[in-house]
This record gives sequence, structure tokens and C-alpha cells, in this order.
Amino acid sequence: MKHMIVVMLVMTVMSATAGQKDDRLFREREIRKRMLRAAEWQLKNPKHNLYDWTNGAFYAGLFAAWETTGSAGLMKAMEEMGRANEWKPGPRLHHADDHAICQTYIDLYRIKKDQAMIAPFIQTMERFRKTPFTVKGIERVTWWWCDALFMGPPAFVKLGITLGDTSLLGVSDRLFMETYDLLYDKEAHLYARDLKYKWGEPGIEEIKESNGQKIFWSRGNGWVMAGLVRILKELPANYPVRPFYEENFREMAVKIASLQQTDGLWRASLLDPGAFPGGEASGSGFICYALAWGINNGLLDKEVFMPVVRRAWVGLNGLLQPEGYVGWVQPIGADPRKNFTAESWEVYGTGAFLLAGSEVIKLF
Repeated sequence: MKHMIVVMLVMTVMSATAGQKDDRLFREREIRKRMLRAAEWQLKNPKHNLYDWTNGAFYAGLFAAWETTGSAGLMKAMEEMGRANEWKPGPRLHHADDHAICQTYIDLYRIKKDQAMIAPFIQTMERFRKTPFTVKGIERVTWWWCDALFMGPPAFVKLGITLGDTSLLGVSDRLFMETYDLLYDKEAHLYARDLKYKWGEPGIEEIKESNGQKIFWSRGNGWVMAGLVRILKELPANYPVRPFYEENFREMAVKIASLQQTDGLWRASLLDPGAFPGGEASGSGFICYALAWGINNGLLDKEVFMPVVRRAWVGLNGLLQPEGYVGWVQPIGADPRKNFTAESWEVYGTGAFLLAGSEVIKLF
């Protein structure tokens, strides 16, 4: 009996200690400290071409971290990146990935008012609008993979809002809806990564998870959720197409919240969490960012979604390694089937963590 009482007391103390530790993760000072630590580690450990989509995601997070912390060092790093890139997008005209870095150029332009920061992207968009995307002479859906909805549309919309050119918003709407029609599963309320994973398409062999479920990739759907946030942040309240984006966002939020695991994170395969049981940092980070933003901006019910975001932020901080990097990031790929460990890091994983922190800090 005495032994049982001691065990119960120890468990109570451990639970209280864990609760106190979790509470600390939601203090403004602690969130800023962790964001800066992750950002500074990543800046010291660069990877990929600076115009690459991977860095498009990282620098989107870095700008959010600068807004949150006011760090002069982060601002300096972003300006150095832009100058190194000559403020140009990547070289592929129609590829959404090569437009992602321009989101940060526009954010910096809004502060610095230096036309050089956006002039190359304006020129690129002029060519983009005049040049149809074709394959072997046949016009095709331009953005045929779901990740593109984080990369391209926010950059297009940001530029359109900045220039007062609503026609750019129309271009983004058209291309977004092409991808939506191609890849969104209206029963599952999730996006297939691309047509390989879209069931029911003529001539497409159905690829299933080990448990027989459809394959829905955590990071792919995280890309879309985060992309929707970055579009909705820009669009005026009375913009005619805004209700479409809001509905898509809410549908996905409800579904994705239901797939959260007990550690607060999402697995690489959303419908087969046992396939890769470790919590995945990049998908979980983008999802946490999106859900927290939804609460902060009145699109999601706080009572319903706050516990989801709280668990997610605790889980994400469990992936932050002692050296300062965000671990458990799935490597570059097109589906859930690349494994990862605590030592696995990528710049977009850091970007996702920084974006999540920038919205979580506003909740408390």
C-alpha cells in the first residue's frame, strides 16, 4: 500500500512538472528564444541554392521570425539573401517552386520601399502571363502538384496587392482552382500530392498505403494549408473568391485536426500513421501555423482548435535538438515514403517551425 502511494505521488509530481514545462513553451519570451535559436542555427548551416523552393519556405519563416522578434540579424540575413539572388526568382518560368522566394522579396520591399527588390519578379510575371504552359505543344495544367499552392499563389497575390493589380489575383485564382479540381479529394477533404495518388482517374493505377488507405502526404497538405493562410492574409474581406479559399481552409482544418496523433504531431502518411510512426516536423509545423492563424483570425473556433494547436506546439518543441536545429524532418520527396530520424533536418523544416511560432505567440 505504501509503495502504491509513493508511486502515485511520484507520478503526480512528474505530471505537474511536465505541465509546468509545457506552460513555459507558451511564454512570449520562451517562444522568441526558441525561434531565434532555430533561425540562427539554420543561417549558420545553409543548404541549397538561395532561390530554391526549400529556401523560399525557410525565408518565409525567417521573415515571420523577424516580425516576431525584431532581430536586426535576421533582417540583415534576408537582405543579404536577396542581394545574392539579385532579387530574381528561380530560372523556371512556369514552375511554382521558383516563385516561392519572391514572397520574401515582396515582404522586404513593403518595409524598405526599394524597387530593385521586386522589379525582376514584375518582369517575370509579365513574361509568365504572355507565355502559356505547354508540354509537346499542348497546353497543360500549370501546377499539377499540391506543394505548388504554397509556392506560387502567395507570391502572385502578394505582388498583386502590393502593386494594386487585381489581374494578378485573377491569374492566381485560375491556377489555384486548376490544381484544386485536379487534386482535391472532396470526400477526404485532403489533397493528393499529384495524379499518381488520385484514385478514380482513368488510366491511373491506385497506389494504396500498407493499411489499404489512400495516400495523403502530411507535408503536402501542410503546404496547402500554409499556402491558404498566406493567400487569405492578403486578400481583402470583400474579394469575390475569398469565400472559396475560406471554405477550403476550414474543411481541411477539421479533417487534419482529426488526424493529430497523441504526441501532438502528424505522421508523414496522414491516413496510415503506423507506416512511419515518428512525428514529422515539416508537415506538423505548417499545420500548426495554419491552425493557429485560423484561430487568431476568427476562421476557426478557438475552443475546438486551441487544444490541437497547443499539443502541436508542445510536440514541435520536442523535435528541437540541443544543437539548435529542428530534427525529424522528412527529406525532400514526393510522398510519405522517405524515412527520417532526429538527425534529419532541412531548411523548410526550420521555416515551418518559425511560421508556427509566429502565430502561436499571438494566442496567449
